[in-house]
Amino acid sequence: QVQLVESGGGSVQTGGSLRLSCAASGSIDSRAIMRYYRQFPDKQRELVARITSEGVVNYLDSVKGRFTISRDNAKNTATLQMNGLKPEDTAVYYCNYLTNRASYWGPGTQVTVSS
Repeated sequence: QVQLVESGGGSVQTGGSLRLSCAASGSIDSRAIMRYYRQFPDKQRELVARITSEGVVNYLDSVKGRFTISRDNAKNTATLQMNGLKPEDTAVYYCNYLTNRASYWGPGTQVTVSS
């Protein structure tokens, strides 16, 4: 089992920045992919960003150039730096830890961007 503790999130105005962090503990897999999803009310979760253990990153098109995902393999943490936030970024953001055997989710954190 892997436990994920999320921090960050909150409320900002348009153009502001927030930083989300995710710390994994338990049965750590050095090859795990760490991902951030977000979920809008009554919608399915969508993948926002992912980073492999080698540092390869991918982003949702709508956040490219604004969001940056990074990780610290020694500390088993991932960070999502969100700049230039827009009202349409308002959602619950979830950290995800993906191994060959399982997918683990954090509890989620609310991000609210006001205009």
